Amino acid sequence: MKKILLLCCFLLGITAISRAQGGGGMRMSAEDRAKQLQTQLKLSDDQTAKIVAIYKTQATKRDSIRTAANGDRDAMMQAMMPLMKDTNEKIKAILTADQATAYEKMLQERMQRMQQGGGGGGGGK
Repeated sequence: MKKILLLCCFLLGITAISRAQGGGGMRMSAEDRAKQLQTQLKLSDDQTAKIVAIYKTQATKRDSIRTAANGDRDAMMQAMMPLMKDTNEKIKAILTADQATAYEKMLQERMQRMQQGGGGGGGGK
């Protein structure tokens, strides 16, 4: 149960980060998210293309969940937790062992920031 709660916090963190980095409340595209991972994890072009496909599938499912939840935030979050877990597992399956370790570390750091009330961690003015 704790893992599900932590995953939920992580998802909220990703959303907050995506919105903060996307500017104007817009979500980052699948390509932008994958490009960010490519830079952070030094992904190959093939890995990046596969991750773009994963993110696009996730976005479609996420939009369906939002529509089905009809404003019920709790229902939406409960439905999204398995989706996010599945997405992370699919991404890790594409990564090398070193990349997967770094990816897991990134996920944990984002969860910690969310638990501490931070969201994006962007150091600005």
